[in-house]
Amino acid sequence: MTTTIDLRSDTVTRPSADMRTAMANAVVGDDVMGADPTAIELQEFAAEVLGKEAAIFMPSGTMTNQIALRVHCQPGDEFICDAGCHVYNYEQGAFAQLSQLVAKTVEGERGIIKLEQTQNLIRRENDHFVRTRLVCLENTHNRGGGAIYPFEEVTRVCDWAHANGLITHLDGARLFNAVVETGIPASKWAEHFDSVSICLSKGLGAPVGSVLAGTEDAIYMAKRHRKLFGGGMRQCGVIAAAGLYALKNNVERLADDHAKAKRLAQFIEAKDGLSLTFGKPDTNILFVDIDVEKLGSADDVVARLADKNVIVLAESDARLRALTHLDVTNEQIEQAGQAFAAL
Repeated sequence: MTTTIDLRSDTVTRPSADMRTAMANAVVGDDVMGADPTAIELQEFAAEVLGKEAAIFMPSGTMTNQIALRVHCQPGDEFICDAGCHVYNYEQGAFAQLSQLVAKTVEGERGIIKLEQTQNLIRRENDHFVRTRLVCLENTHNRGGGAIYPFEEVTRVCDWAHANGLITHLDGARLFNAVVETGIPASKWAEHFDSVSICLSKGLGAPVGSVLAGTEDAIYMAKRHRKLFGGGMRQCGVIAAAGLYALKNNVERLADDHAKAKRLAQFIEAKDGLSLTFGKPDTNILFVDIDVEKLGSADDVVARLADKNVIVLAESDARLRALTHLDVTNEQIEQAGQAFAAL
């Protein structure tokens, strides 16, 4: 039987045997009542890793991001973010639908907003204006091709924000990719932010779940809003156990995914008609531009790769996206590379 090589996302991974064992053996209770021991252990461990006072487990990264905005802002407030960020592009404008907030977008370079771009972004106090309240950054940046936010720039932007009375939130769905690639601990990245969201179901390999960390007061309010948004789960220790296993066992191995992405990039760079949108990948995300006159549209290329049992996503008529992850072996990366070469 031919194995499909699924490079659509690092969310397609399946729980390993050891992770399934941890899930099966999880001690559970009613988490809505604060009585699930495994969920509590996950939250305490995540808070420790991120250097925060408290944390809360939620079903998705969209929920952790949106509840962070909800906690920090009031209706009519504005937050600043990159124009390509996940919060703005991939969460159905939930900040407007659910919390009555406004987004002020900035065209970052590969998703990275620099201090020089923050000048004149804060609105003056005036009855005619919304109130600028928060800055949201994303690290690593999905649409920036897994770009790592330079630590010095994070420091500069967050220092500017706090000096001007703004709150900071980090969408750290793939923060641990930055941790592994730079060697900078998660707590060091997180110390510049009032709240941090991390995803357990991307490169870390858990089947579901994200965590929001921050101050005890913020997480208390986050729990209230989680209930409001329908995110309260009862005996969720079964899935919290997977997230706990992922945090304890699957962080350092992210370096393997980065190496696989760089290997796949070599095949793509060598193929006439294909080019890497952002050059050599920082982490595990590849965007690939297509010369449609030579190879056809992105949908055509996706179909031809699928015929060779390689699945990628069409981002536009002339761009593909491929991600490496723990369920793709080095041998499969070689096979995928050959499929690209044979287009």
